[in-house]
Amino acid sequence: MQFVTLARGRAAGIVIGEDVLDFSACHEALGPARLIPRSVRGILEGGEAAIDLVRRVVDACESGAFVRDRLRETGALTKRPETRLFAPIPDPGMILSCGLNYHAHLREMATPVPLAPTAFTKNAAQLIGPGDAIVLPPSHPDMVDWEGEFSVVIGVPCHNVGERDALDYVAGYTLINDVSARDWVAPVFNATGVMGPILAWEQNLLGKQFPTFCPMGPVLVTRDEIPDPDDVELSTLLNGTVMQSANTSDLVFSVRKLIAYYSQFYDLRPGDVITTGSPSGVGYGRDPKIFMRDGDRIEVHATAIGVLANPVRRASPLL
Repeated sequence: MQFVTLARGRAAGIVIGEDVLDFSACHEALGPARLIPRSVRGILEGGEAAIDLVRRVVDACESGAFVRDRLRETGALTKRPETRLFAPIPDPGMILSCGLNYHAHLREMATPVPLAPTAFTKNAAQLIGPGDAIVLPPSHPDMVDWEGEFSVVIGVPCHNVGERDALDYVAGYTLINDVSARDWVAPVFNATGVMGPILAWEQNLLGKQFPTFCPMGPVLVTRDEIPDPDDVELSTLLNGTVMQSANTSDLVFSVRKLIAYYSQFYDLRPGDVITTGSPSGVGYGRDPKIFMRDGDRIEVHATAIGVLANPVRRASPLL
């Protein structure tokens, strides 16, 4: 299944073939939909009972043309290209963003392989959906970079789990573009001493926290549709040109290892998101360096998930 969040009302929906079904708008035609939680996160929190309700509603929608026609008349069933979406999990309790996790990316950034996973949190207020604009911050517009990342969505409360069982706690997968203002990066690599690297790393993370710097989507694909998260093709295109191309087999720490490691410390909840890190090919690692500009289009592609595409815009001038 492919869950979505509609931009209209931030309501949960699901992809059915070439259509999107809005659960909140189909109560009249499909009675069981009244019991489905309003948000995707709520559905995940509802566990198997909520998922079974979703299956019943989908089966009813697919049962015949008459039902689908009624749903189209009420606006509950719309064509996917015509349906504006938001981030599939618009209200995660946590976005845990793993860094330094692709061997090739570490080489391009001249960074040693970490002994353990490294991560920081991104503010959920940064979230935007597919088609929404990444806004170049007025204070730091010149070195805004992309990082297309395969991302894991937790589906079951998860704390201190073993690597072998880690995928049992996964609801599914989505894409995140960990947008970064690279003006802040140079001090990280140039700092010396003890406090220097600490403060520089904090500056680097601040460059990832601007509004709109966390596109997510286009869908949350359930775990069964990606049986092996360590064999997923991932790419990022800037104006149609491939910038990043990788397979998650290049991860330093696998999805299982990331969940097992971080669950030692965090009490992960349904709807929490873990990004798995950026592949090589970021703009900062190129010679000459390339960054996003006003009018650009950035796309992140992945097997079974689809395309997370966003335009790039400069900030509107202050009046």
